[in-house]
Amino acid sequence: MTHRSRTRFLVLAAMLGASALLSPWASAQTSYPQRSVKLVVPFPPGSGSDVAARVMAQHLSSSLGQSFVVENKLGAAGNIGAMEVVRAAPDGYTLFFGSSSTLAANVSLLKTMPYDPLKDLSPVAGVADSVTALIVRQDHPAKNLAEFLAWAKQRSGKVNASYGSSSTQISLAMLNKVASLDVTGVPYKGTPLAVNDLLSGAVDFTFADLGSVLAHIKAGTLRGIGLTTPKRSTMVDWPPIAETFAAYEDITGWIALAGPAGLPREISDKLSAAVAQALQQTEVRNRLGFFGLSPMPMAPEALRSFMQAEIPKWARLAKTANIQPE
Repeated sequence: MTHRSRTRFLVLAAMLGASALLSPWASAQTSYPQRSVKLVVPFPPGSGSDVAARVMAQHLSSSLGQSFVVENKLGAAGNIGAMEVVRAAPDGYTLFFGSSSTLAANVSLLKTMPYDPLKDLSPVAGVADSVTALIVRQDHPAKNLAEFLAWAKQRSGKVNASYGSSSTQISLAMLNKVASLDVTGVPYKGTPLAVNDLLSGAVDFTFADLGSVLAHIKAGTLRGIGLTTPKRSTMVDWPPIAETFAAYEDITGWIALAGPAGLPREISDKLSAAVAQALQQTEVRNRLGFFGLSPMPMAPEALRSFMQAEIPKWARLAKTANIQPE
């Protein structure tokens, strides 16, 4: 090797080494994941987010060759779990199974929001949307929405209802407004907890995603009265509340995967592709459908655009329902 050739070789080697130092995630991006990945769910086991996370964790573990482990971090309307991800390193090993509550509605419903969903998190993939319904115990005297409304009006000021998320809070407030009811809302750290107190008789009714109540419906302990979505569902035969009150707006919840801000595009694209692949599989779709969830595949940029539209939408819904930030 000539002196000139040797010099060029050393310069090239130095440039390559500097490039590697300037890109600390470079090797991780190409071989991600190299160890187990934590999926933070901000609501309790049995919630829609939890169910979707566990379904997806099984597929992601298989398709990407490392364990994806679900961890439930409850509190502050989902913000405790969200903040754990916001503070995490943007290396793809701590991810967030967020929802319409934590990624959109909370912005308008909370006076103090510790993070900005669009600035402090990286949208990764849309996962599913969910149907929410008005639920009563099986022994409730009302058999349909008209009977339920008459029952509630006869007990004005004496009826209470549980809710475990921002979207179910809005669902209740919207019913109070359009039907001129005086129902007291009782907040919980998650919908399964709100459902438990309905089962025990501590509250009169609840709004819940189908995933949190379908098992109880099939067991004959709970019964649905109406849906918060404008269209009928193929999973249940309860009518939309909007068929009785046209002013009752579409309240459809959804679930999505996100990471900390600055998550490398190579990692988010790899995760998004794996989620999309899972949502095409009949087994995954059937498992989600069993819990009242419908696939909602979205790539990172599509999810970001969706969230940008959903945040003002939920703000408008909260205003329409006369909800003041807490």
